[in-house]
Amino acid sequence: MDAGRADAAISFEPHRPRLTRVAYRMLGSVADAEDVVQDAFLRWHTTDRSEIDNAEAFLVRVVTRLCLDVLKSSRRKREIYIGPWLPDPVVDSEADMAEDVTLPLLLALERLSPLERAAFLLHDVFGMEFEEVATAIDREPAACRQLAARARQHVHEARPRFAVDQRRGLEFAEAFFAASQTGDMAMLKSMLAADITVTADGGGKRPAGPVPIVGFDAVMKLMERMARMFASAPSQLVRFATINGLPGFVTLEADGELQTTALDIVDGKIAGIYVVRNPDKLGHLDGMALN
Repeated sequence: MDAGRADAAISFEPHRPRLTRVAYRMLGSVADAEDVVQDAFLRWHTTDRSEIDNAEAFLVRVVTRLCLDVLKSSRRKREIYIGPWLPDPVVDSEADMAEDVTLPLLLALERLSPLERAAFLLHDVFGMEFEEVATAIDREPAACRQLAARARQHVHEARPRFAVDQRRGLEFAEAFFAASQTGDMAMLKSMLAADITVTADGGGKRPAGPVPIVGFDAVMKLMERMARMFASAPSQLVRFATINGLPGFVTLEADGELQTTALDIVDGKIAGIYVVRNPDKLGHLDGMALN
């Protein structure tokens, strides 16, 4: 590595975790977030750093603008995506990216325009002043306040009123996993909310429902079908984990592929089950199956 690149790396690395958090929350993709941060480093390397007073503010601005560019193309990809789309699963060992942003909130962010998402994340999640946000997204501070306010209305309901502590949440995950694998329908009935929704993301690469399954009766029928399948081809537990801020587990399925299941617990019941099966979204977890 040449001296200039080494110097750039030394000054860049302390900012990488924060930049990765910004990029992941903007994009919902681990691979895209890593690509954006690497692109930001390349720009940092070729920038006259002696002219920059605040390195972090400069780099956050670069990452935000790169993310806005990525979102323009990813919107089209989402329109032709096969089945429901879920963000890449981030487990507790990657807590730098998952902290404070749960999966329901990430899904709520998907309903925002790119500029609304940027203004909300930079101000409400990362605590930047609106003057800094304005510089990052090239808008006036007053416009940024309006963008964040509109975004806040959309995501308000996605923030849990009563967060489930990690220990209790993982107990839910353990009980749900055991009941679903053994076909304990009585236990499952006691755990599921009346308005439960199951969303599975296979991306057209692995079998998954084409639309979310909504409602207690429909989900119980699904659980019965899954129990019959697990009787001959059970899932192999890799680990219980916090996934995108929700309790859940990582499994190795009968087809040899990893899968993540995250549980949204509301008022002591499972209100949402989010299953990621698309192998393109699980590549960063491959080492888990070997641990």
